[in-house]
Amino acid sequence: MWMLLGPECDLVENDALGTKRHSMGIRTRIEARFRGWLNRRIPPAREVILDQRRIFIFPTRVGFFFGACLLLMLLAAINFENNLSYALTFWLATLFIVAILHTYANLSGLTIRALRAEPAFLGQQSEFHLMIKRSKRREHFALHLKWPNSSETLENLIDEDSVIVQLHMSVDSRGWFSPGRLLLESTYPLGLLRCWTSVDLELYALVYPRPIVSAELSGLGANRPDGAAVFIDGNDDFYGFRSYRKGDSLRQVYWKGLAKQQSPMTKQYTAYTNRSVWLDWDMFAGMDTEQRLSHLCYWLLECDRRGEEYGLRLPTAVIEPALGEKHRNRLLKELALFSKERRSR
Repeated sequence: MWMLLGPECDLVENDALGTKRHSMGIRTRIEARFRGWLNRRIPPAREVILDQRRIFIFPTRVGFFFGACLLLMLLAAINFENNLSYALTFWLATLFIVAILHTYANLSGLTIRALRAEPAFLGQQSEFHLMIKRSKRREHFALHLKWPNSSETLENLIDEDSVIVQLHMSVDSRGWFSPGRLLLESTYPLGLLRCWTSVDLELYALVYPRPIVSAELSGLGANRPDGAAVFIDGNDDFYGFRSYRKGDSLRQVYWKGLAKQQSPMTKQYTAYTNRSVWLDWDMFAGMDTEQRLSHLCYWLLECDRRGEEYGLRLPTAVIEPALGEKHRNRLLKELALFSKERRSR
């Protein structure tokens, strides 16, 4: 019995899997077509002014329920030929139509401008800054903004001409990260209709590699710490005394000590040397690209914390050792964009 049912079960399972793949393929094509249509209708831009072409409106669930109730009221008014029922039905229908105009006007004329995106390490949250500016002749209420998988905010533009909005989103890919299309929607004033737009503000956050802690590297060590003192004859920085040795310069002999009948001593002078650290791609041979970048990122931050001069050697770039926030950010950017697309911010 099981031998007879086995092939039939496999056939049914394969048919179900094929049907599922077919439906997913159709859905993917529909989504691709919709994205193409949306890009043509609302092309990417750093600043977008909302007008009739960029705003969409549709009834909410409450709005559909309201419409169904109006239909029942109309049928009841026709059945009973009740003028008061007709008046109430048409009055509520007029209210629905007026709500359409007010809901659309609540978004119309708004200006959405991209400001900046804060850099972040892979797996952390980046902060995206936007400005929402109202039209000159009206106020705007209950504006709901968010990106897919981002934080949400609700804003009102009443007394202020504009407001700065910060949204946070986890970044999951190294390089330039795009949050996608921003959703701005509102159901003001009655909640019967949802008015929304979806805009691409061409806002990108720079995502650095995730730092991975590793043991102290032999390539980073040195016999003396950064800024250690070394003895150099003839230098003006006095360090101390030591016993006289044959061949020492007579200029460095401590003559005052000899005058006091002390044992011969020689003055010591010092100079201070700076140790520069090179962070080299080949230090982490045998690892994949992302692991190498993560270890380099950790040691870059560690050298910056220690106050050591550090440089970077990558297959694509060599940056000489230096110090400072500007230098650190430059090196982090090189790690973030290694083998990735480069663009102007």
